[in-house]
Amino acid sequence: MSDAYIVGAVRSAGGKKNGRLSRTHPIDLGAAVVDALVERTGVAVDEIDDLIFGCVSQVGAQAGNLGRNVCLSSVLGEAVPGTTVDRQCGSSQQAMHFAAQAVMSGTQDIVIAGGVESMSQVPIGASVIDGMKAEHGLPYGKAISERYPGVQFNQFSGAEMLAKKYELTTEELNEFA
Repeated sequence: MSDAYIVGAVRSAGGKKNGRLSRTHPIDLGAAVVDALVERTGVAVDEIDDLIFGCVSQVGAQAGNLGRNVCLSSVLGEAVPGTTVDRQCGSSQQAMHFAAQAVMSGTQDIVIAGGVESMSQVPIGASVIDGMKAEHGLPYGKAISERYPGVQFNQFSGAEMLAKKYELTTEELNEFA
């Protein structure tokens, strides 16, 4: 099994709601970061095997396989496939894990991993809210609703449940943080 290495890291400036970056399309923001990474590392585009991007809210400006669209909008163009993963707030971290796994397994040599999210353009819950408004249904089917009646699946409820299960106090968590 091969080792995987991070050979470059680039990020955009941090944004705030309705701030300077709020009107920048998330695909263009991701592409700018990828372009800077390729320039800084000097890796030839034809040596890059894949791009894996994390994105939580894949609706609106972030729909339609954001990772692939970042490739098409960047110097990578059609040469690199690109895909998108959603593991909620761990999406970009999961992209890193998938990239490392691909390299370590020997199936790929060079993979770009990252993520993008524009919460000014696609606010938290937009995919669920927009889907309900369009009468496209709820994100949970009958089986999950019967198995977990009344449970709301979100990171906030999950954090509360874990704190309760492991008897963690706010003070302990603040100290750890």
